Amino acid sequence: MGSQRNALVSAVRQELAEARGAARAVLAEAESARGEAQNRRQLVRDAYATCLNQLAEARDSARRDIQRRFQFESSRLAGNVRRLAALSAGGAAGLPWRLWTPSEPEPGARPGLLRIGTLNVDDTASLPALLPFLDAAHINLAGPPAAADDVITGLLLRALGTTRPGDVQLTVYDPEHLGGTLASFAPLGISFVGPGALGPALDDLVEHICRVNETVLAGEHRTLADLTAATAGPRAEPWRVVVLLADAATTEELTNAQRAQLDRIVRTGVACGVHLVVRGLELAEHPTVRRLQVRDQTATCDLTGDLEIRLDPPPPADRVTAFCRATAERLRAGPPPARLSDLEPRELWAESSAHGLVAPIGDSTDGSLIDVPLGDDPPHALIGGPSGSGKTNLIYAWLAALATRYGPEELALYLLDFKEGVSFARFVPGPRDPAWLPQVRLAGINVNGDREFGLAMLRHLSEELRTRAQAAKRVDASKLAELRAEDPTGHWPRIVAVIDEFQVLLAGRDAVADEAVTLLEDLARRGRSQGIHLILASQDVSGIEALWGRSGLIGQFTLRIALPKARRILADDNLAAAVIPRFHAVVNTQSGASGANQIVRLPDAGDRLVWRSLQRRLWRDRPDGCEEPRLFDGDAVPVLPDSCRPSGRVPDAASPVGSSPGAVLGERIDVAARPARLRLGRMPGRNLAVLGTRTDEACDVLAAAALSLAAQGPAHFSLVCLDPDAARPAARLMAELPSADWCTALPDDEPYGQVPHYVIGYALDAGADHSVLRRLLTEGPEQRTHVLGWWRSVNRLRDSLGGPGARLDPIGAWVALDVQGADLAPLYPQPGGPAWYPRTRRALFFDRSVHRTPEVIVPYEVNSDHT
Repeated sequence: MGSQRNALVSAVRQELAEARGAARAVLAEAESARGEAQNRRQLVRDAYATCLNQLAEARDSARRDIQRRFQFESSRLAGNVRRLAALSAGGAAGLPWRLWTPSEPEPGARPGLLRIGTLNVDDTASLPALLPFLDAAHINLAGPPAAADDVITGLLLRALGTTRPGDVQLTVYDPEHLGGTLASFAPLGISFVGPGALGPALDDLVEHICRVNETVLAGEHRTLADLTAATAGPRAEPWRVVVLLADAATTEELTNAQRAQLDRIVRTGVACGVHLVVRGLELAEHPTVRRLQVRDQTATCDLTGDLEIRLDPPPPADRVTAFCRATAERLRAGPPPARLSDLEPRELWAESSAHGLVAPIGDSTDGSLIDVPLGDDPPHALIGGPSGSGKTNLIYAWLAALATRYGPEELALYLLDFKEGVSFARFVPGPRDPAWLPQVRLAGINVNGDREFGLAMLRHLSEELRTRAQAAKRVDASKLAELRAEDPTGHWPRIVAVIDEFQVLLAGRDAVADEAVTLLEDLARRGRSQGIHLILASQDVSGIEALWGRSGLIGQFTLRIALPKARRILADDNLAAAVIPRFHAVVNTQSGASGANQIVRLPDAGDRLVWRSLQRRLWRDRPDGCEEPRLFDGDAVPVLPDSCRPSGRVPDAASPVGSSPGAVLGERIDVAARPARLRLGRMPGRNLAVLGTRTDEACDVLAAAALSLAAQGPAHFSLVCLDPDAARPAARLMAELPSADWCTALPDDEPYGQVPHYVIGYALDAGADHSVLRRLLTEGPEQRTHVLGWWRSVNRLRDSLGGPGARLDPIGAWVALDVQGADLAPLYPQPGGPAWYPRTRRALFFDRSVHRTPEVIVPYEVNSDHT
């Protein structure tokens, strides 16, 4: 019994021990799991905290980046807005009142936006608040009348300050204060509408809109602004701004008919230049109506939504009054004349001369530019006006307008000034300015004594006319009509020849005048078909009258431009030139007939700095291959070209020799500036006589001949100087020809074989052996010996050849300096001698084997100090 109980106790104890062991194991395992769970929880909490920190840092970094980008983009966009605002509301349209001054718009520019205040967007700097108005919108304001009136005053001042005087007509309806609200604008002569006159005023505006619509539609344009832009001139009609300062009574008294007229103006007014500025009255809904809700210092606009506009203060009253008075003075004085820059087109050299030349020379009294045509009709122009009337200024303005519209491929200018001046010198390169007008091919200045150069230019133009006519004939007849339809000039540049004081060329009854008249008549008659146009100008009424006796010539000059007090330019019954003021001209394309006049105000085109700036722009844009123009200056003495001087010692006998070397004597008076040459071949009479008492010029002629011969090949020179006054020039020539012989008498040696021998004789009438001289002159040329000598008169030359009965055949060529034409009769094939009146630095050259009539040359200056 006891043992069972003990066994049972032992078993129970054993089981309890096992149970306790198992419980301890489970507990240990649970505690271990709990520890691991706690560790994991701590790890999760740590990871969570780390993620939170990382997310917070990422969020803060992103927020900072977003703020930076926002500020950058906001600043950039704000800067763009300010730049656009400056472009859209420049000058008087956007300047603050402390800096405000009126700014006249550029020709053809459309009106921009007008500033009324500033906008504050977030933290960005304030932006200008702009409002469209002219050609864009009606303005409808609501709010306190005083604040709205301040906005209207500023808006009107900016609109008036950005337009030309007279471009805006202001009408005010102010029943409460009878116009006193906008009294500061009274100097402009604004129209005030009384309390009972609103209906008729609205009716007048509707009639005006209907009339403008008809004009616009006739020109196939949508709006008046489009018509103005297409004509590139001043507005066809001024803007009409109607300010309606309505009160409560106005709203109640407005009839249905008046409301209908007002709505019609709202719908159609902007396109016709009619704009409403309304306060205290609600306008009908329309896309052109801009609504502004005004408070004391702020406002909101339908264009800016909920953004608040901080309104600008009203302009100072004294500034408004001063501006209106100054504008009124300008209105009374009329618009200022066009500037030279106003004659420039928007794009240089964009026009084609295929169907003619059209360019303005000034503007009319209303400010519109007056175009002057040259083409098939009218083909040529005649300009006249007394001294000081502005003839040169007119020519400058015309040339500037032509040169900016037509490039060198479309226009070629030939300019000739016969008066004592340098009017056309600015168009060619000078010592201080290398630029030239690219269209100019030739310019002649100070040519009042060189009528021969005018004749040379006419001959050149006549040859050009002949070349163009022959080229046209070579075109197949079936294609000619098609080519002419596309380009009447056959792709030649049109030529405009300007001859100032042309009567000098036609003066006198001599061969020069006769040939000039013949050439002018031919050019005037046939030039139009080949794109050649003449512009003749004169300040002398006798010069104009010289044309009236030549009906075939004067009839071609259908374009007449008369300056103040000009006579005989217009028809006898056309007295317009007698009454126009200074700086004006009468343009008439109907041969001066009364009723075809256009009065033009001329710009100041004489400013050299303005011209230089324009010319430099054109010169920099000149096409490749554009040649420098030829300048002929009647007062300048040409220098012997380097090509006519020997580069070293005279070549020896081993060098080849030409069969007929040419001695250069001077510069020919022609378009190409060619030298006058005397061929010295092995024919009888190939000698030269220089005749006259002007020592310097005679020595220059001999030196130029000798040096040019030395530059052409081997030659031997013998210098004979029999006049002490010519010793220094002869010694100078000897220094340039070191192999020459210095002789005290004429050489009487044997010929030099195949090497030409040139005897340069200074004052051969002062003691030369006549027998030796006659033998050299007679027998020398066939043996390559030629005499180039200077005699101080024709009689002394005759004495050298044997006396009064001697034949002068050994002198085949001569150059006459200060010798009268009658004295040259023994050397001239026609009786009486040539028509020659000596002039300084001019000589008459005659070569019996070449010339039918002698030609005038300009002796070269060989040594600048004449030593």
